[in-house]
Amino acid sequence: MLKRKVDNGATLAITQFFFKNDLFEAYLERVRRAGISIPIVPGILPVHDFARVSTFAGRCGATIPDWLRRGFEGLDNEPQSRAMVAAALAAEQVNDLIARGVDRFHFYTMNRAELTFAVCHLLGLRPRIGFAQQELAKAS
Repeated sequence: MLKRKVDNGATLAITQFFFKNDLFEAYLERVRRAGISIPIVPGILPVHDFARVSTFAGRCGATIPDWLRRGFEGLDNEPQSRAMVAAALAAEQVNDLIARGVDRFHFYTMNRAELTFAVCHLLGLRPRIGFAQQELAKAS
């Protein structure tokens, strides 16, 4: 399917979300062996609600590893702790991919931008202060 998209002009691909980096790496190897050289950007999903994400994963064929399931055990009624665990686990996944040579990422925010913001913060990424913010800061 990807080969057909590339043959029709695709210059970049974004994967569905996944939690097992070894599977992404194996996929990337298969794609490269098939002669596909476009950038493949991994789709990262910080888990905002484990039950929902688990159901969604089942529908689209993504697997939920036991370590991820254990990470969210007992946090159903602890939204702040759940968010901290979610950000930490997603940052850990991204750091592992960076160690494997990946340098681009697509975050599925699921309308939870604050969780992705926390992941980026853990990764050392900070927003740049825009012109309007600088002007506002000067006026204060």
